[in-house]
Amino acid sequence: MIIRFIIVISSLIIFSFPMLAREQIKIVGSSTVFPFSTAVAERFGKLTEFKTPVVESTGSGGGMKLFCGGSGENTPDITNASRRIKKTEANKCIENGVTPIEAKIGFDGIVLANSRKSNRLEISQKQIFLALAKNIPDSNQEIIPNPFVKWSQIDSSLPDVKIEVLGPPPTSGTRDAFAELALEGGCQEFDFIKALKKKDKSAYKALCHTVREDGAYVEAGENDNLIVQKLLANPNAFGVFGYSFLEQNSDSVQGSIVNGVEPEFEEIASGVYPIARSLYFYVKKEHINLIPGIIEFMNEFTNENTWGDEGYLVDKGLIPMDESSRMGWAKKINDLQPLDLN
Repeated sequence: MIIRFIIVISSLIIFSFPMLAREQIKIVGSSTVFPFSTAVAERFGKLTEFKTPVVESTGSGGGMKLFCGGSGENTPDITNASRRIKKTEANKCIENGVTPIEAKIGFDGIVLANSRKSNRLEISQKQIFLALAKNIPDSNQEIIPNPFVKWSQIDSSLPDVKIEVLGPPPTSGTRDAFAELALEGGCQEFDFIKALKKKDKSAYKALCHTVREDGAYVEAGENDNLIVQKLLANPNAFGVFGYSFLEQNSDSVQGSIVNGVEPEFEEIASGVYPIARSLYFYVKKEHINLIPGIIEFMNEFTNENTWGDEGYLVDKGLIPMDESSRMGWAKKINDLQPLDLN
């Protein structure tokens, strides 16, 4: 009888105080934010009592899908993103009981790069659109399938080689941002297309954001390092990836000059470089008291020695926000303020 009583009491204790689900923070998401998140995770694991977080590169879209899928030990705690969360993704989070805490960490530029064995490209956003959009306007303002095979067919100042651009897939935030900033930026150079935005927004977006699928643009996966390697093997090809990877491989690849502006640290930080975007991570509020170390990890990421002007992430290629912005975001992040898309 006494033994049975002890068993019952033990069972009640187990159910009242569930065992810790997981002892390691799980992070998914953007391949661009991956090296920054990995650097913070490694430092966090060395300098604190917590285990080193597991960081996986799934792409921004793939990370959001996993993150917003629900809460619990089998779902990630944090997702990295090289673009802001979409309203549809935020709604999916809400539907599944997930409360995202938004953390903006800095900036990055998207580069159109090639091997240093070739000449450096000087190109405009309009020319990028004409090279890589699925459909483009002809001289009669009719929309036709993209006919260009060589860069020189767009403009004689461009290389007389086949258009071959290696880039990320649709699940990537880099792909989203490249379409929005580079392609749409060039698309708007046509006045009649710009006017279409007011008349039919969905038709405008389909035209300005859709990348061609005839082999000129090659989806090369989420691994930006692999794109760099392929550029070295093919000097005529170009690659699309974040500035941080250009910085890390500047001895072998070079970034194209876009609209007369070089993809340099100062130009991206000041907003002069036309293909620049903000970087983020999102924390699942429901996991903060479930998985150990999440708050401490957030504190590490928002430390001035991490994301500040002289922080170790700058050495990895992160373009920092100004001090006032960093202070504002640090307060929002560490006060655990839920996402507000308004």
